[in-house]
Amino acid sequence: MSEEKIKSIPSNRLQFFPVMMFAVIMGLSGLTLVYKRASEILGINEYLYLILKTITTFIFVAVLLTYLFKFLTYTIEVKKEFNHPVRINFFAAISISFLLVSLIYKDIFIISEVLFFIGAFLHLFFTFNTLKFWINNNLEMQHSNPAWFIPIVGNLIVPVVGTTHLDSMYLMFFFSIGIFFWIIMLAIILNRIIFHSQFAPKFMPTLFILIAPPSVGLLAYYKLTHSLDFFAMILFNLGLFFTFLLFFMYKNFVKIKFFISWWAFTFPLATIALASILMYELTNKNIYEFFSFFFTFVLTIVVFIVAYNTIVHMFKKEICIME
Repeated sequence: MSEEKIKSIPSNRLQFFPVMMFAVIMGLSGLTLVYKRASEILGINEYLYLILKTITTFIFVAVLLTYLFKFLTYTIEVKKEFNHPVRINFFAAISISFLLVSLIYKDIFIISEVLFFIGAFLHLFFTFNTLKFWINNNLEMQHSNPAWFIPIVGNLIVPVVGTTHLDSMYLMFFFSIGIFFWIIMLAIILNRIIFHSQFAPKFMPTLFILIAPPSVGLLAYYKLTHSLDFFAMILFNLGLFFTFLLFFMYKNFVKIKFFISWWAFTFPLATIALASILMYELTNKNIYEFFSFFFTFVLTIVVFIVAYNTIVHMFKKEICIME
């Protein structure tokens, strides 16, 4: 996006450009990576991956430059988001976006490596900063939601991307953080869901984030160990369980008014699709082939629906407004 186009955005819209927009990059990157793996393992035409790669790259650059321009123009607004008990968790979507785009460009080593190290160091910073924020502030139970997984459990993505850039000893550091805090935070989130008030409608899509930690955990674990053992199977089956649990709860989601948080549906579905493709690649069993095609299809439909609604609401000027 050129500087002239960025400046053409009305100042009040730019002022309220949310950090959650990086969830769009996560969703599109997830879809792109699914089609990349599907072209390698399932025989799906590679042109679909190349088209998605181009779209994802363009939107990544556009969102990144727009938010950077917001930071330079409305620094106070960015600081408010950075100190918000809910929005602070979405800053890690910036670093995760760098990591995922790095994986998309793994065939161009220098681009992939630069993006990886930016993403890894940024994510480590967001991990420490988020934990510091939680420790130093008196948070209330209603502040908790599955988006809390993003900055901490997002560390599991680093080993998935970084095996060609960093020694596995260092990648294990990130894996250890992600696995440990996934268990801790899952207990916290389940406590909130079961014993406290329901999520506000805008946060309901974040329930799909429950799928991502075990699914990404499987991908990271296999990258580090090259072993499909008992623990790996537990991770995949937990990802599968959470996926079908949320499908079983479909009535909770079908009538939700559009929010940018709808993008929370997308990346977690991409992770279970990628995990299924890996399982099929390693076992060659028909059930995993079925899951691979099924989740790829569901993910494609969901991304299309969410992207369509995002574009419609952008034209209606119902995105990037004061909440």
